[in-house]
Amino acid sequence: MRQFPAAKWKAKPVDLYDCRLRSWYMEAATSPKDIIILLDSSGSMKGQRLDVAKKVVNTILDTLGTNDFVNIFTFGKTVEPAVKCFEETLVQANLGNIRELMEGVDSITIGNIANFTAALTKAFEVLELFRTEQRGAQCNQAIMIVSDGAPFAYEEVFEQYNWRDLPFKPVRVFTYLIGKEVADVKDIKWMACENQGYYVHLSDMAEVREMVLNYIPVMARPLVLGKHDHPVVWTQVYADVIDPKISDWMWEVKQCDDQREDVLEFRREGYRMLEPNEVHKRIYLRNKAAWNQPLESDVYQFMTTVSMPVYDRRMNATKIANLLGVAGTDVPIRDIKRMLSPFLLGVNGYAFIVTNNGYILFHPDFRPIFQGNILKPAYNSVDMIEVELLDDDRAPRDFNPVLLTIRDSIINQSTGSKWMLVKNHFDEMKRVARIKRQYYWRAIPNTPFTLVITYPEQYGVHRLSIRAENEIHRMNIKGENLLNYFGGKRWKIHPTWLYCKHNNKTFTTPEEELVWFLNKMSQPGWRWPLSRSAVPPEHAALLFCDRQLMQSLVFDARVTEWFSKNTSFNSKDDKGNEFKQRFGITVAFLATHSGLTRWQEFHSNMAEEAGTGETFSEQNKHAIDEMWYKRAVDQHFVHKDSFVYSVPFDAGDLAEEITVTASNAVFHTEGAKFAPAAVVGFQFHHSALEKLFRNITGNGCAVEDRECYVIDNNGFIIISPYRQETGKFFGEINGGIMARLVDEKVFKRVTVYDYQAVCFESSGDMNGSNNLLSPLFHLLRALKWLFHTVLWYIVQLTHMAIAEFIDPYIDEDMNDYPSNAKSTDWIRLVTLHRTRLKSCDMQRHLYLMYNEKDNVVYNMTAHACERPFVVLPIPNSNMILLVIDQRCPRDTSIQLTVNPAPIPYPLDKNQTFACYKNDREFSRVRPVSCINRHINESTIELCGNAGSIQLNVMLLILGILLSR
Repeated sequence: MRQFPAAKWKAKPVDLYDCRLRSWYMEAATSPKDIIILLDSSGSMKGQRLDVAKKVVNTILDTLGTNDFVNIFTFGKTVEPAVKCFEETLVQANLGNIRELMEGVDSITIGNIANFTAALTKAFEVLELFRTEQRGAQCNQAIMIVSDGAPFAYEEVFEQYNWRDLPFKPVRVFTYLIGKEVADVKDIKWMACENQGYYVHLSDMAEVREMVLNYIPVMARPLVLGKHDHPVVWTQVYADVIDPKISDWMWEVKQCDDQREDVLEFRREGYRMLEPNEVHKRIYLRNKAAWNQPLESDVYQFMTTVSMPVYDRRMNATKIANLLGVAGTDVPIRDIKRMLSPFLLGVNGYAFIVTNNGYILFHPDFRPIFQGNILKPAYNSVDMIEVELLDDDRAPRDFNPVLLTIRDSIINQSTGSKWMLVKNHFDEMKRVARIKRQYYWRAIPNTPFTLVITYPEQYGVHRLSIRAENEIHRMNIKGENLLNYFGGKRWKIHPTWLYCKHNNKTFTTPEEELVWFLNKMSQPGWRWPLSRSAVPPEHAALLFCDRQLMQSLVFDARVTEWFSKNTSFNSKDDKGNEFKQRFGITVAFLATHSGLTRWQEFHSNMAEEAGTGETFSEQNKHAIDEMWYKRAVDQHFVHKDSFVYSVPFDAGDLAEEITVTASNAVFHTEGAKFAPAAVVGFQFHHSALEKLFRNITGNGCAVEDRECYVIDNNGFIIISPYRQETGKFFGEINGGIMARLVDEKVFKRVTVYDYQAVCFESSGDMNGSNNLLSPLFHLLRALKWLFHTVLWYIVQLTHMAIAEFIDPYIDEDMNDYPSNAKSTDWIRLVTLHRTRLKSCDMQRHLYLMYNEKDNVVYNMTAHACERPFVVLPIPNSNMILLVIDQRCPRDTSIQLTVNPAPIPYPLDKNQTFACYKNDREFSRVRPVSCINRHINESTIELCGNAGSIQLNVMLLILGILLSR
C-alpha cells in the first residue's frame, strides 16, 4: 500500500508484559528453589529443535528471582556447564547471572549422543551438595530436562539419589520434550511423573511460554494443600512493567539513531567530522546525556511489591492442588522515601533499605539508568557494600571486614550502630569528599528489609527544631495571614518531600498544593490530619500533613520574608546598577533546611529577564539536596566564612555565557551545639569574574611567559588563560603540574570504584563452534555467497551515486587532506562500531584539596624548571591560584583524567566478570517461609498435559455404519 504524501508510521511499543513472569507472582506462588537445567546438546538437537530448546531455557530463567539459585548444564557425550566457570555450583538468580547464563546457552555446541546418566548424576550431586551444606535457596529443588527424547527411564539413578527417604522426594523433575515428531514419550514422561514433577511436549515457539509455566502450579502444590498458610512476600526493587531484556533493544535503537546522525553529519560536514576534535566533541555530547541517572528519574516507576498466594480450597472428587493466582499491591519507592521524613536527616544525611540478600531497595547512589532511559543489565542487584565505599585504600572488591560485619548484622535484621570513614562521590562522579559518618540500622517488622540511616559526624548530630510546636496556630491567633509569607512567584518547596497531601485532589505543582493547605489552616477549626497509623484505606483521612515539617517551613518563610523585598535593586539605584555591572550578578538565592528556596533576579537587559528566573527555579528547587547546598555546608568546616565557587563541567565548550555559582552556609549555634540552617548564594557571569581577576592580578598574569589558573578544591578550572579550558579538569590540561600538586600535598588522589558501571563489548557473533554439516548446508552456503556477490555489486553502484551526491558538500577546506583519505571508503569511516551492554566495574581517580591553609607548599617559591610554578590559596573560597612558568617544557608524558576506566581484573581464560563476582559468596538470609512438602501430594496423579493420538470412538462407529 502506498500513501501520498508520505507519512511516517508510528510503531507501537512492544508489549512483553506477563504477570506470571514477574518476581512478585513467582515468589508468592512458590517457595525459594534451587534449579538445575539439563539441556540436551546431542546431534539430534539441531535446527528448530535447538531454537525451541533455547527458548524453553530462557523462559525458565525468566521465572526465577533473587531468592532462587540456578545453573545450566549441557549434556552430549560429556556434561558441561553452559558458563564454563559455573561448574559444580549454583548461582543466585539475579539479573547479572541470568544474563550470563542466557549468553552461555546461545553459544552451546551440539554433537555426539546424549549421556543422560552422567547428566542426571551431575545434577543430583550438585543439588545434594547444596542441600547438605545448607547453601542456595535451602527449600525446593528441581531438575529441568530439556531434550528431544530419552532412550531409557534411568530408574537406578533416581533410586540412588531421590528415593532414599520415601515418600518424600527432595528433588522434583520436570521434562520438556522438544520436536514435532518424537518416537517415544514414555520414558521421559515417567521421569517427571515418578519424581513429583510435570511433563510437557513442545513443537514450536508459540507454545513455549504457556508450557514452561506449567511447572509453577506443581511447585505450589505443598502451599495449596496446606490451605491455611499464605506467606507474604516482598520483592526486590524493579521497574514497573518493563522487561529487563528490553534494555538490549533500546541500546540497539540508540545505536541506530547515532548511526543516522553520523551519516547526516557527514553529508553536511564531509571529512571534517572525522577530525580528532570533532570526534571528541561528538562523543562528549552523546555521553553527556547522563551515563548514570538516579532513582528519582521519571522515565520508570521503581517499586517493590507485597504479594501472597490465593488457593482453591474446595474439596474436589479428583485430588488436585489448584493455585488460583496471586494477590498483591505495588509500593512505589518514591512513596517509601517520602514517609521516611528525609528533612529530619538533614543535609548530606540519608536513609536506605537493605534486603535479606544484601541488595539495596533504594539508596542515594543507586543508579539503575544510563544514557537517559536505558536500564542497566543488572540494575536491581546492587549490594550495599557496593555503594557504601569505605575510605581505606583497599583494592577493588576487597571489601573491608568491618563493612562486611555491618552487612551481616543488617541482613540478619539486628539493631546496631557504627562510625565509618567513607568516600562520597557526587556531581556526576567527578567530585569526592571524605566524611566520617554514623550509621544506625533496625529491622522493618514483617518484612525482609532493614532500614539504615546515616549522617555526617561533623554536623549531622544536631538538627534545628522550632521551639513552638504551635507556630502556625500562634500566627493565626495574632491575625497574621500565612499566605503573606509566601507572596510572589519567586519561591519553591522541595518537590519530593511530603508537606501536606490531599488524597482525592490533584494539583499542578507542590506550591499550589501548599497554598491550598495554608488557606485551610487559616480557617477556624483547623485540626492537624495525622494519618500515619495503620488504618484501612476506606477509613483513612482525605488529608495528611507532616506537622513538624510544616511548622518549620512556615517559620522559615516568616524569617526569610525580607529576602523577597529588600534584595532587588531599583533601576534608578546607581549603586545597585554599579554593583550588578561590576560583578555581573544574575540571581541571588537562599535555601533553608525545611526545603524552602527563594531567589531574586537581576537583569541587565530584556533578554535576560525573559529566562533567567525560570531556568534557575527549575534547576535548583531541591534545597538541601542541591550540590551547591551540600558543598557549602562541607566547606564551612574548612573556613566558616568561605564561599564555594563552581562552573559547569566543560563550560568552555559552550557558546553561551558561562555562569558561576557561589554559595555559603549559615549555621545556627547554641553553646557547643550547631546545625546548618540555610545556604545563601548568587550566580554571576563568568566574564565578570575574569575581568575582576585580571584587575586584581594586574601585570603578574599578563606576560606571555606565564599562565595563571584558578582551580577549585576538586581540581576543576574556574579561570584559565583560554576560555575553552573553563570547567575542565586541570590534569587533562597539564598532567605534569597536577601530578606535582599531588606530590606536594596540595591535592590528594582518591580512587573511587564504580560497581554499577556498564561496559560495551563487540556485538559480533561470539560463538566459535561449528554446526553439524549436511549437503543442504553446503547448498545454502553457495546460495548465500551468490546473494552476497550480487549485493556487493549493487552496493558498489550505489556507492558511486552517493559519492557524486556528497561531492557538493566537500568544500575547498578539505583539500588539505591527503589523497588517500579521500579514496578511503567513507561508509567504513562513518560506520558505528556496534556493541552490546555488559555489567562491569570501573574506577576513577578523583582529587580533593587538602584543608590545611597553612600548608608549607603555599610559601614555596618557583625555582627555575625544577619547580616552574607557584600556588597560593584564595582567601574565603574553595579555590587556589596557580601560576606556571611557560618557558619550561611541559611534561606531556603524564596524562591525568577523572573519567572512568575499566578495572583490569586478573581473569582466567574461561572466566568472565560475572564469574569473578561469584567467586566470593557473601552471606544472605533465606526467606522465613519455606513450604516444600505435603503428605497428601503423592495422591495427585496429574503430571503432564502432552497431546497424544487417540482413537475417536464416535467416528469409528459412524464409519462402520456408513460402510454397511
